[in-house]
Amino acid sequence: QVQLVESGGGLVQAGDSLRLSCAISGRTFRNVAMGWFRQAPGKEREFVAAINWSVGVTYYGLSVKGRFTISRDNAKNTLYLRLNSLKPEDAAVYYCAASDTYSGSVYAPSRYRYWGQGTQVTVSS
Repeated sequence: QVQLVESGGGLVQAGDSLRLSCAISGRTFRNVAMGWFRQAPGKEREFVAAINWSVGVTYYGLSVKGRFTISRDNAKNTLYLRLNSLKPEDAAVYYCAASDTYSGSVYAPSRYRYWGQGTQVTVSS
């Protein structure tokens, strides 16, 4: 079984920064890409960022491009998301996800087989 465990969320003020981590453990799988999604109450799950695990190509949602940075440490089997210049509208539960396939868009939740339980990010104005 593959396990993804997010950490690093919390309550911050607008303009602050956070770094989220996603630790990958369990059985070995072909890690093709990983992504971060977020979901606010009453809203659909939204794509935030993704990264090709082997070569490091990155993808960002329009609302976070230029403020958030996705990265990974292959040796530590850990995914990161740096969140800068946080806004109240960034508040959500942030989920990391892993894809073991090349099929489908990295922007779509359906691409990803494995998901973490999420970490809450709250931004006060």
